Amino acid sequence: MSPPSQPSSVRQAREALGKRLREVRKASGLTGRALAAKAGWHESKSSRLENGKTPPSDEDIRTWTRICHAQHETADLIATARGIDGMYVEWRRVESAGLRRVQESVLPLFLRTRWFRFYQSQVIPGLLQTEHYTRAMLSTVVALREVPADIDDAVTARISRQHILHAGGRRFAFLIEEWVLRSVIGSSETMENQLVHLIGLTATPAVSLGVIPMGVARGNAWPAESFAIYDEKQVSAELVSACLTVTQPREIADYAKSFTELAGIAVYGAAARQLIASAIDALG
Repeated sequence: MSPPSQPSSVRQAREALGKRLREVRKASGLTGRALAAKAGWHESKSSRLENGKTPPSDEDIRTWTRICHAQHETADLIATARGIDGMYVEWRRVESAGLRRVQESVLPLFLRTRWFRFYQSQVIPGLLQTEHYTRAMLSTVVALREVPADIDDAVTARISRQHILHAGGRRFAFLIEEWVLRSVIGSSETMENQLVHLIGLTATPAVSLGVIPMGVARGNAWPAESFAIYDEKQVSAELVSACLTVTQPREIADYAKSFTELAGIAVYGAAARQLIASAIDALG
């Protein structure tokens, strides 16, 4: 069954954008009819934009904010509008052409990013995975979502991306919940090799690896869905059924703040390696 043309999250996002446009207009003291007249639009267009019925173009937003003397809102509103249609993508849809294509599709984003921040509450981050761990993960994806089983090609594509860890000119900050270290993906042998590999990566100059211990007082650092921040330009969050892409500066700032809080309760260096070693010992 094909996915709905406009998921509820997209409709809600468009409605939220329309509400922001309405707030900008009201703050300027203009009625919808007056704004439409100044813009040279039919007054029904203002209503459609404010109710999320019609997605605004970049030029619509520039005109709206100029008339309302709210040009300081322009960039944020444009980023929000551009991100809505692509913000929520169902896994089944993107994986229907095969897992290799999914892995290759993110390579341009990785190549243009200079500062990576990854928070993982589910599995070891992809850039830190061993081949066998990746294979076990993708095999589960194939089984659960009934997508093409091009696992060998997909594993090769994901592992080949890891060269950027050593290519220079980039920074990588990884935060992993301790329970991720203790969740056995594949066999115990696969998990042990993965954890040994993780310890070795702590010596990589460009990599900062933090582990958030179980039992630590969370404070403001609540567990969250796994997410990645690419520079200050994009956030990708992993949901059960879909991937959420965020490009609105204000929302990116929210994720950055969450990452900072989580980083504040993590342990690093020898303390992080000790937690990883403890997880290895628990495998028996």
